[in-house]
Amino acid sequence: MSLYITSINSGSNGNCYYVGTNNDAILIDVGISCKEIEKRMERLNLPIQNVKALFISHEHGDHTKGLQILSKKYALPIYITTRTLNNSHLILEENLVNTFTAYAPIFVGDISVTAFPKRHDASDPCSFIIESNGVKVGVLTDIGSVCEHVIDNFKQCHAAFLEANYDDMMLENGNYPYYLKDRIRGDNGHLSNKQALDLFINHKHDAMSHVILSHLSKDNNCPILVKNLFTKHSANTEVIVASREYETNIFHITNNPNN
Repeated sequence: MSLYITSINSGSNGNCYYVGTNNDAILIDVGISCKEIEKRMERLNLPIQNVKALFISHEHGDHTKGLQILSKKYALPIYITTRTLNNSHLILEENLVNTFTAYAPIFVGDISVTAFPKRHDASDPCSFIIESNGVKVGVLTDIGSVCEHVIDNFKQCHAAFLEANYDDMMLENGNYPYYLKDRIRGDNGHLSNKQALDLFINHKHDAMSHVILSHLSKDNNCPILVKNLFTKHSANTEVIVASREYETNIFHITNNPNN
């Protein structure tokens, strides 16, 4: 068994990540419109009928914007924590809403999804490990600082969507007001390139085949800069930068680094 992954969109303008097998798939976050998700999946030749569930990491709009329409149109189950739901102010179909707790696996066809806590300025933020037959993919974005939950789960990943939100100097010298700079680089904000790279260098799985650098800031990061930074230390891991404007290619993830 293997997993297929793509970033449908990644950034403060909307986040949506696809992970699936040949038969079943899930979306982590629905931060762009239903119409745009349909369009991008069609370009990738991914049948939307393969999507069996939607998982929400936290209540911010760039992770929930398209949730109401997409879930209702396709009668897709939504998995969301109680506190995230209560703070989202979304009007969802009650029969589609399912709550979850950290470290309690949820099974969707031949996929299991396990949430774990992280630091971010939301009510109950979590990230996810998606697994099928021993192949594990992590979705680790919107993380203020690297805690033991993040380290322990990242170590397991054969591939990961990993936040690299900002370059320290670009943020410091940029035009954002101080309070916003402070929020971004705080313990409950976002991961810098350096923080993400430290996690990658020190804790990546020997068989990690792909890292998709995600949630890059439009103003405080540079795709070429961060890709070059990671590539210097990537060894056999392919480094991809997720776009704020379009989908990535589909990547085939196995637990054999030679595949």
